[in-house]
Amino acid sequence: MDETDVHWMQRAMAVARTARDKGNHPFGAVLVDEQGHVLIEAENTVVTDKDCTGHAEANLIRQAARAYDRDLLARCTIYSSTEPCPMCAGAIFWGNVRRVVFGLSQERFYELFAEDEEEVLHVPCREIFARGQKPVQVIGPLLEQEALKVHEGFWR
Repeated sequence: MDETDVHWMQRAMAVARTARDKGNHPFGAVLVDEQGHVLIEAENTVVTDKDCTGHAEANLIRQAARAYDRDLLARCTIYSSTEPCPMCAGAIFWGNVRRVVFGLSQERFYELFAEDEEEVLHVPCREIFARGQKPVQVIGPLLEQEALKVHEGFWR
């Protein structure tokens, strides 16, 4: 485990807690450049915005694509409190971010919290990225037990 990745993963978890405190699903994401500067933090807004696509990573990529050059984004890392879903993995790919670090795995999340199996796409982000023509490095799960805590008591 790299200390830098641990630091930013804990920040993504804090953003997830903020989302939960606002009544949204407990997911958070942080975009960090290669010098270790936070460019954007984004939280889930599915409930408050009444937008099923308001996932933390999708919100982050929308902001990043408007604010930053694709070449800069290729050198950034997204830290996500939970593994990006297929929709968010696609957004990350199209946004040109080439490194993703996540806390809680999709597999573990669905195992513990899936309320409606009909609403689950069991496709790990590594599988989405592997089908692309550019490399996206994926690290995770990282601090999975800690990442799990922000979800406890929220679902079901």
